[in-house]
Parts: sequence; C-alpha cells; structure tokens
Amino acid sequence: MTDENNQNRKPTDRLDAVKIDDAGLPTPTPEIEQERKVAIFDLLEENYFSLPHNDAPEGPYSLLLAIRERRLVFDIKTMDGNAAPQFLLSLSPFRQVVKDYFQICESYFDAVKKLPPSQIEAIDMGRRGIHDEGARVLQERLEGKADIDKPTARRLFTLICVLHFGG
Repeated sequence: MTDENNQNRKPTDRLDAVKIDDAGLPTPTPEIEQERKVAIFDLLEENYFSLPHNDAPEGPYSLLLAIRERRLVFDIKTMDGNAAPQFLLSLSPFRQVVKDYFQICESYFDAVKKLPPSQIEAIDMGRRGIHDEGARVLQERLEGKADIDKPTARRLFTLICVLHFGG
C-alpha cells in the first residue's frame, strides 16, 4: 500500500500489541534484543495495519510473529482475542535482503568505532537503502492480505531480521 492511500485510515487500523515467538530459537545477543525492543516500541507508537477483506474483523490487532516450518507466520487476533486471518509467507524472498542487511549493519557498527563521520554516513545510507528494500519486499508479500505503510513495513522488517538471526 502506498502512503498516499492512507488518507482513509480509521483509528482501528493499527497494531496495539506485537510479540515475537522465539521458542526454539537461540538466545539473542544483547544487540539483537535491543533492536527487537526498539522496533516493537516504535511500531506500537505509530503504525498502520489494516485487513482489506470485507469479512475480516475490525482492529486494533495483536500480532504474533514467528518462524514455523521455514515460513514466516503472521498470527493476528483482535485485541479481545478473536481470531483474524493468519498469514504464512515464504522466507525465500527475504533471505538475500536479510543477509545483506546483517552484513551492512556489521560494517556500520565496525565503522562507528574507527572511521570518520563522512564514511559512517555513507555506510548508513546504504544500510537504510537495504532496510527500505526489505520493507518493500514485505509490502509486496502482504499485498491483498494486509495493508501497511512504509514506516510500519520498515519496523516489521526489523523484527523479521531479528527472527532470522535466531533461525
């Protein structure tokens, strides 16, 4: 969904709870755990999430993200616990962009320790570009299932990266 189409947003078109199911995954590093906390906090502060089907329950929604049987799971419920659609997405379209994102993040964190600000800024621009690409892939994969704006897609992509780290 393009950001221009968000003019018809309802206050209920949002996520009010987000959890990560990391059962069976390795314990995240402190850096990964921090990324996860920040992404969830930012996501809950501001997001756009709507289910476009006429028979879908109205939000706000609770989202559980998980990886099960090598698929990305979006388990959605209404805030009163009623089931909403569950989406299972192939991880294949995300693999390369997640790999690229982790590599450039590693370069960025190394650069912060020893490079001048101009070089750090260049690496950070690349990092943001790859993050945008991951958000675009997510929006494409959710097309027809859920409408999300770019900032929401970016934050959800961060959480997908966190899950990939453990899986």
